[in-house]
Amino acid sequence: MDGNDRIRQAAAAAESRAWPNRQPIPNLMPAAPSLPESLVPERLQPWLCDMADRTQIPLEFVAAPAVVALSSLIGRRLGIYPKERDDWLVVPNLWGAIIGRPGVLKSPAIAEAVRPLRRLAQSATEEHRTEVANAEADSQIIKMRVAALDVNGKKAAKDGNEQELLNIQSDLAALNLEAQDAVVYERRYVVNDGTVEKIGELLNQNPRGLLLCRDELSGWLKSMDKSGREGDREFYLEAWNGDGRFTYDRIGRGTLHIDALTLSVLGTIQPGKLKSYIDGAMAGGYGDDGLLQRFQVIVWPEQTENWRNVDRWPDTAAKNTAFEIYRNIDRLALTPPDDGSIPALRFGPEAQQLFNEWRAGHEVRLRSDEMEQTPAFESHLAKYRSLMPSLALVFQVIEMVSGGASEVSLSAAQNAADWCDFLESHAVKLYAAEVHPERAAAHKLADKIKSGAIGHGSTVRDIYRPQWSGLTSPENVWSGIKILEGSNWVRIGEKTTNGRPTEVIEIHPEFRRNAA
Repeated sequence: MDGNDRIRQAAAAAESRAWPNRQPIPNLMPAAPSLPESLVPERLQPWLCDMADRTQIPLEFVAAPAVVALSSLIGRRLGIYPKERDDWLVVPNLWGAIIGRPGVLKSPAIAEAVRPLRRLAQSATEEHRTEVANAEADSQIIKMRVAALDVNGKKAAKDGNEQELLNIQSDLAALNLEAQDAVVYERRYVVNDGTVEKIGELLNQNPRGLLLCRDELSGWLKSMDKSGREGDREFYLEAWNGDGRFTYDRIGRGTLHIDALTLSVLGTIQPGKLKSYIDGAMAGGYGDDGLLQRFQVIVWPEQTENWRNVDRWPDTAAKNTAFEIYRNIDRLALTPPDDGSIPALRFGPEAQQLFNEWRAGHEVRLRSDEMEQTPAFESHLAKYRSLMPSLALVFQVIEMVSGGASEVSLSAAQNAADWCDFLESHAVKLYAAEVHPERAAAHKLADKIKSGAIGHGSTVRDIYRPQWSGLTSPENVWSGIKILEGSNWVRIGEKTTNGRPTEVIEIHPEFRRNAA
């Protein structure tokens, strides 16, 4: 090592000592809280808490899917009028998802929440076998009666007996209607896969509604990108409302009218696979159609190192109680109004006051400057207008089938409002890059510094000129620099060019040595 090397090394060491130690950059995604046990409907607490404890998963992993499953069971058989006198109707058709890395037991959690629906489906399959046997016998009798009318018709035609032909025509029409009524369809609760055309047929056979349950939602999202499936997104976008109709026309399949388009969606997805859809929803490009925002009951729990081995028998009594609730909701007898519209409940007086106050604050917030810079997050929160009353209705129906009142209570409304606060904290993680753009910029800058793409002495113009993603303007570059400066990654310096000082970014010596 010559003298110049020693001088440079001593200067670098002195400069390094002059810099404070680097601190961690604030996390891009703020931590989301765990679901308090008190927010779980009381009659479902033993079942859901037992499952969460035995498998050592966050309570929301199983509670959120259970709420979605119950909403699909109610379907469009019962809605809620959120306003005291208005005819605005909300059908509790919820979409939900669990976000998490592979191996965090997302699938077992959803399987447990949907298990009661599968038990109901198994019973429906067994009942359907008996119904099919009876229907086939009825069909055979109808065919024999049609054959007899056919013989009589030929004779009447030969004899020129027009009145007899008219009577036979009327009888044949009646028999054709009987034949249509003799066809029995299996009661379905859950579908896992299928084209929109097939799902449409199943919805016509099950007008109460269905739950589309996908273990991995990324496959479902990718299916909409396939050639020839461009219209699928519109089908699902409209299915979310729960109270509409849909008609599609296909060459080869003809025209199908779906009178009751009510489809809940539930599944899991990994953060990395979700990223492209989040970016699209926030960038105004692909995915900016509100599909992602329809997943209102979406949870993204924190993963902790806390774990203990729990090895005990499941709480059978709690499971049976939960199944009884599912079954009673399935059997809930509801009489539609005379005009054929969807039956609906309203809030009780105290609950109505709470909803009015909650909605007033929510609407003011949606119109505030806070939301102007976060359009994707704003779109997500805007759908809480229907989420809050939907949750309140689900919670009230659980109580109703257990002997409670038929108007939505204050406790159900308060629980729904608390769930909205909880779910918003998880949605913030989803749209973190939009809600906290300065943190996103800081992390992107840090990656560029570590890779050597941003060097010591760079100007802000040097950084935004390449138009790297998330670093495309002086404003977002500066917002990220301020955070890095606070964490001692960089500091603002000056260099003089042509007699004029220019601000430059000085990088912590650790990264300069690495680059050298």
